[in-house]
Amino acid sequence: MAVLIRNPEIEEEILSERRAKGLDRWDEVWEGVYVMPPYPNDEHQAIQTRMVAILQTSMGWDGTAEVRAGVNVSDQLDDWRTNYRCPDVAVFLKETKALNRGTYWFGGPEFVVEIVSLDDSSRDKLGFYAKVGVGELLIVDRAPWQLELYRLEGNHLMQAGLSSADASETLRSKVVPLSFRMIAGGARSMIEVTHHDGIQRWVV
Repeated sequence: MAVLIRNPEIEEEILSERRAKGLDRWDEVWEGVYVMPPYPNDEHQAIQTRMVAILQTSMGWDGTAEVRAGVNVSDQLDDWRTNYRCPDVAVFLKETKALNRGTYWFGGPEFVVEIVSLDDSSRDKLGFYAKVGVGELLIVDRAPWQLELYRLEGNHLMQAGLSSADASETLRSKVVPLSFRMIAGGARSMIEVTHHDGIQRWVV
């Protein structure tokens, strides 16, 4: 259930409390509207951490790419807090057109991972990510377990493939040197990540 607060005093009280407790880390602003996404559970954070480690390892540590876990991305050069998103994982290549402004990046990363939580709005970010120039977006859905790869075509992010445990299609990235597919696991489906070199492989 969404809540719209029109009382400035209550709004400031809630936001101040979130800042004090550090709960605003994943908050976003969508065209001037403050959005509080569901707090990521342990499984969400485990997937995020492992994906960051895999991406950094595969991209190397020589400055070829900057990998971030939760970073502010805006389409506003100066007043960035009026419109920004915070992807779960972001990869900025060495030749990126995005600018690192310290507290945020102006312009999009080349590769983004969004991990879906219950009642969140990951897919509603496609328009924004396309606008800032995200080259590829990997959505990790957990209900049901599946992977969706989107690729920038013109001004839109279009679905380039879908992988589930029942239909374990391999999703090959054109941006990072990795392929992704969902495979059957024990307690839950697992994400298999394979380097394009055919040697390195990880399971998340």
